[in-house]
Amino acid sequence: MARIKGVDIPDNKRVEIALTYIHGIGRSLSNTILKAANVDKDTKAKDLTTEQVVAIRDEVNKYLTEGELRREVNMNIKTKMEINSYQGTRHKKGLPVRGQRTNRNARTRKGKPKTIANKKK
Repeated sequence: MARIKGVDIPDNKRVEIALTYIHGIGRSLSNTILKAANVDKDTKAKDLTTEQVVAIRDEVNKYLTEGELRREVNMNIKTKMEINSYQGTRHKKGLPVRGQRTNRNARTRKGKPKTIANKKK
């Protein structure tokens, strides 16, 4: 089982799909990395040679992934909250940030519904 950026890559999947288990790498970036590392995207992860794994590791290190990416995203959110931008205030209140309506949906951000006494009339 290959280990890249602290993530165990599943052996039984194609390398193209296995790389997407790393936070910050999707299908298109996975294909770009494999093309630069000269690895066929249809090979299984368990069939990779050590040279191929090292080449993939070197290519992945060129991109922002895993902990570095999570840290940068959290810092961006904190910055927005500090400067009191519209998105920052939505983050503080725990409401949807990107313009979704909130009068009937948004339960993922708002949490469990709070029952209001004598609402039904």
